[in-house]
Amino acid sequence: MEDAVVRSFSTGLSQKGVRNHNERLLLSLVQRHAELSGSDLARLTGLSPPTISAILRRLEKDGLLERGIPTRGKVGKPSIPMRLSPNGVFSFGLKIGRRSADLLLMDFTGVIRHERQITYAYPVPQEVFAFLAQGVNEIASALSAQDVARICGIGIAAPFEMWNWHNLIGASSKTFMSWKDVNFHAEIGRFTDLPLSIMNDATAACQAEHIYGRGKEFRDYAYFFVGAFVGGGIVLNHSVFEGRQGNAGALGSLRSIGPHGESRQLIDMASIHLLESRLEEVDIDPSLLWQTPQDWSEISRYVEPWLGQTAQELAKASLSTCSVIDFEAVLIDGAFPAEIRTELVERVRRYLANQDTRGLIPPLIENGHIGGNARAIGAACAPVFSQFLLNTNAGLAIV
Repeated sequence: MEDAVVRSFSTGLSQKGVRNHNERLLLSLVQRHAELSGSDLARLTGLSPPTISAILRRLEKDGLLERGIPTRGKVGKPSIPMRLSPNGVFSFGLKIGRRSADLLLMDFTGVIRHERQITYAYPVPQEVFAFLAQGVNEIASALSAQDVARICGIGIAAPFEMWNWHNLIGASSKTFMSWKDVNFHAEIGRFTDLPLSIMNDATAACQAEHIYGRGKEFRDYAYFFVGAFVGGGIVLNHSVFEGRQGNAGALGSLRSIGPHGESRQLIDMASIHLLESRLEEVDIDPSLLWQTPQDWSEISRYVEPWLGQTAQELAKASLSTCSVIDFEAVLIDGAFPAEIRTELVERVRRYLANQDTRGLIPPLIENGHIGGNARAIGAACAPVFSQFLLNTNAGLAIV
């Protein structure tokens, strides 16, 4: 596929500019509630029915909303709910991880339409960008011209200060330092004009949970994602809070105490790379930790002690976050099988019950829902969110 195909994306929705406030408000409400009628939207927003009708007609004409199944009440005309049109918007999401990079194309409702993956010993910028360019072109070739025109951007989820990884995994310092000077916009601009959004990978995972997972159940919560390196995110007033430099919720940097009383960080005490290192010590191929579908049953004797330590550390970290903000809940997810997540959450609850909680209101400890794809999905959310939905931390409330 020629580069011109990718560059043609910029002729689609990305050129229509920012949706106005009321359009974003209605799209955000419909996304949050799955579907809503015009009368529901008028009640929730305080806008007049004629104003609501005019906006809905415009959004339907633009292909962003579609009509649901009419529901008939006791009197009057049937009520027609509106819902997001799956084909209304598409976006790419790229996760750059320790052992793999994952690229996906997501539709407006959060459904993954296409996926690609590359694995490596450690990420090299040139290889990752080549994978992205090739994947974008391959996926574009499988779409209709109309769908290509509705791709609104590319989101990238990458760890904060990725060039520091060599301290943990022993790879070449020079290779990882090369990420420090990478200009993502310039590199990706070589093959596409699509708008680009860059997020911390754990924040991206939090965004995915917030929009498509259990995040809708809570107003304010902390989120932990246990991957090769543990990270996190925070949600305030129904929106992921990224902070001044996009590094809010850097929960992996919370202080902990090592086995010999030394000061450590949570990332050193509750990450999958610890389990990976243990498997390498006993000559077990650690790649099974990252295989899809995931099955850790063969290494249960090594997973058991890792679960115990990780749960204890997350329990302490959960209370630490709640000493700063009175979070309603703490959600825990990660790049592991669902049964491992369930067991980890149960253990965190038990450890939390034995912690010193003086002056604190212990939060609910709950399962996340998205799983290993959370970072790539969250990355794909970024251009959709920036162009079509409301950020309630900018002083705007979503009911």
